[in-house]
Amino acid sequence: MGSAKKQERQLIGVISDTHGLVRPQALQALRGVDLIIHAGDIGAPEVMDALRLIGPVVAIKGNNDNEAWATSLPDTKLVQLNAAKLYVIHNVRELDLDPVARGIQVVISGHSHKPSVVKRDGVLYLNPGSAGPRRFKLPVAVAKLTVRLKTIEAKIIELVL
Repeated sequence: MGSAKKQERQLIGVISDTHGLVRPQALQALRGVDLIIHAGDIGAPEVMDALRLIGPVVAIKGNNDNEAWATSLPDTKLVQLNAAKLYVIHNVRELDLDPVARGIQVVISGHSHKPSVVKRDGVLYLNPGSAGPRRFKLPVAVAKLTVRLKTIEAKIIELVL
């Protein structure tokens, strides 16, 4: 996404683990973003179609995205937004690079279905949780990243079902 237009603030919608379910509440929460990042376990091409109606989408495959429609999706993706580097991987436990050494500011993951925002060694780790079928008693959620020239903020948005 190196061609993203330079602007002072970019609003990024982050979604993961939809498992083929496109909730209207998730689509509503993502409206108005400049870019949507799907961190895997998409589940069906219709999910991507629905997200593209809102805006541009960057997506990776998750461990359950093994059907023919998902073969062109990468396992990981580096997204450059102005000076910010975001690294997208489905399962953060499979991270095999040093984000600090690579100058990455944000690592976005999914897989656990558990929303979290943690800063470690100056790197923001964001898991938006699952926007698909509820798992156990975990919340159904998406996230938004506000990327400014010098700061990046993350917010989990729990969906009211």
